[in-house]
Amino acid sequence: MHKHTGYKKVASYEAEVGSVKKVLLLYSGGLDTSVMLKWIQDHYHAEVVALTLDIGQQKDDLVAIKQKALKLGAVKAITLDVKEEFANDFLALGIKANASYQGDYHLSTPMGRAILAKKAVEIAAQEQADCIAHGCTGKGNDQVRIEGYALTLNPTIKIIAPVREWAMDRNEEIAYAKTHGIPVPASIDFPYSVDDNMWGMTWEGGEIEEPGVVSPVEKFLTTYTLAKDAPDQAEVVQLEFHAGLPVALNGKKMSLAQLIMKLNTLAGKHGVGVTHMMEDRLIGLKNGGVYELPGAHVIIEAHKALEKYVCTRQLNELKAQLDIKWGYLCYGALWYDPIMQALNAFNEFVNQKVTGQVSIKLFKGTTTVITLESPFGLSHTSFNNSEGYAFNVNASAGFIEIYSLQMKLAHQ
Repeated sequence: MHKHTGYKKVASYEAEVGSVKKVLLLYSGGLDTSVMLKWIQDHYHAEVVALTLDIGQQKDDLVAIKQKALKLGAVKAITLDVKEEFANDFLALGIKANASYQGDYHLSTPMGRAILAKKAVEIAAQEQADCIAHGCTGKGNDQVRIEGYALTLNPTIKIIAPVREWAMDRNEEIAYAKTHGIPVPASIDFPYSVDDNMWGMTWEGGEIEEPGVVSPVEKFLTTYTLAKDAPDQAEVVQLEFHAGLPVALNGKKMSLAQLIMKLNTLAGKHGVGVTHMMEDRLIGLKNGGVYELPGAHVIIEAHKALEKYVCTRQLNELKAQLDIKWGYLCYGALWYDPIMQALNAFNEFVNQKVTGQVSIKLFKGTTTVITLESPFGLSHTSFNNSEGYAFNVNASAGFIEIYSLQMKLAHQ
């Protein structure tokens, strides 16, 4: 079964056969990581501890996943509920940065990987595992995130990436699974794969990857309502923000994690937050993706509008530029680099005044911010003076003369 793949281990942190005794496997319960659980035992002659995080997956059955890991020979299967930590320590930073990459992809997977690697290193130490294994491919972003973060947090950890090194294609993997009694999902002709957490579901595979082919969203976007099937009546939701974070939904106070999950179903029924992209992967490929982020999209749109309302024009311009940079760094596997800490400190300062109420209208796939209220809002409109500020308009002409001086000179 272990025909040579031509894969050569060139990095000092890659585990060699015989050099590791206990492997912590990041286990999702899918075909790849289930085959891996058995394959690592056979190939590396090592014990396997399976780790699955609950970060608010919208579709997974974590109890079944744990039982499956034990059935396939894991010496221990650990499921950790880290929903609140994920929301408060990771997503909160994303909200303050208006998290997005090359459009309206709100970075659900990259932020998920940052906590996954952190927990992997913690649990590996606790379980005295000398190695971490993951199910990422050799062409994607996630191998860079998980391995880079794990090594940053523990420079001595060893890593195994079976999909990079084994020589199995999909059919051989299925054959291996059948031989070893590993349950193969019924819909094996379903070429789409999803990464799923409370902030969003990211879909790739099959037609999604083809730039010239329409993604058949009816086949895979099955968690929420498609925009075409959404209600004919718009719905208005109200978010209350305090210092940059949403603290109440429709007047009801809740934790950030609860609020995001509640908003997913509420906004999901209107089909909002679905984005189609052809993006730049970290590893120089272009890649198609369809992302389903109903709660995240509503929160980011509301946050962006409120932040703009309480900040000066100069600050808004700089913040928008730095938000783009934040998105690229987060996507680009640099969560634990000091540049992110510096940007997060800047965002923390800006967000001190991002407090107030935002009303958002949801209708057939669209998200529209319709009202803003904040004690820090930089406007003083009154009904008698519809453009706000009671300033002396006699000063305007002189201002224009001076403001346009260089442009006028250059034009002559």
